[in-house]
Amino acid sequence: MSNIYKAFENKKAFIAFLTAGDPDFETSVECFKAVARAGADLIEVGIPFSDPIAEGPVIQEADLRALESGMTTDKVFELVKEVRKETDVPMVFMSYINPIYHYGADEFFKKAAEAGIDGAIVPDMPFEEKGELDSTAAKYGIDIISMIAPTSEDRIKMIAKEAKGFIYVVSSLGVTGVRTEIKTDLDSMIKNIREVTDVPAAIGFGISTPEQAKKMAAVADGAIVGSAMVRIVAAEGKNAPEKLYEYVKSMKDAIE
Repeated sequence: MSNIYKAFENKKAFIAFLTAGDPDFETSVECFKAVARAGADLIEVGIPFSDPIAEGPVIQEADLRALESGMTTDKVFELVKEVRKETDVPMVFMSYINPIYHYGADEFFKKAAEAGIDGAIVPDMPFEEKGELDSTAAKYGIDIISMIAPTSEDRIKMIAKEAKGFIYVVSSLGVTGVRTEIKTDLDSMIKNIREVTDVPAAIGFGISTPEQAKKMAAVADGAIVGSAMVRIVAAEGKNAPEKLYEYVKSMKDAIE
């Protein structure tokens, strides 16, 4: 059984996303450590990329800040190793397919496993094309995390049936970013998923407040927050670790 299941054992999971290397390597390491200390059950590590098509302006800008500060894929592996010195919380990469293939898929997943990564989310990889990447990742004990969007409709059960680790349920159409309201019929999506698998399902895209997190975790097995946390890093810079700790604690408390 994957280490990722630890995030969901007998509890609702709070899943936190940060861009690796934002605003710089050292501060980023401390941000990830603070998030783990505050009680995040699973951490998504964003690999900065110049063309992150699923991201809104907040995470796009974080990617640029990280790249400008000198972040590379190798430095992301180093960052994860530093964070791993302090925590065994499950960690997954969020990466577009280009950096993985550019690096070499086999070498990428080998180094990811050595660093302590448990899974990978690849938002621009269609379900029908995940086979090759999936088998390479599995060789190193890494789960490729499936994403299910509101537009998946009749494909929901097909995708869910083959899911590993956890299922990333996309709450809204469009790119990542904070939303004041989430109107998707998430109950129906989760019901369809539950009919074919027991793999945990967590909802992401648009969640920023404790109230939203509590509501989403009530529907699913957990809530995923990214842009709201990246916004804290943008505003606070080197003071971000302390502010992130307070924010994650409030979100985790709301979910529990």
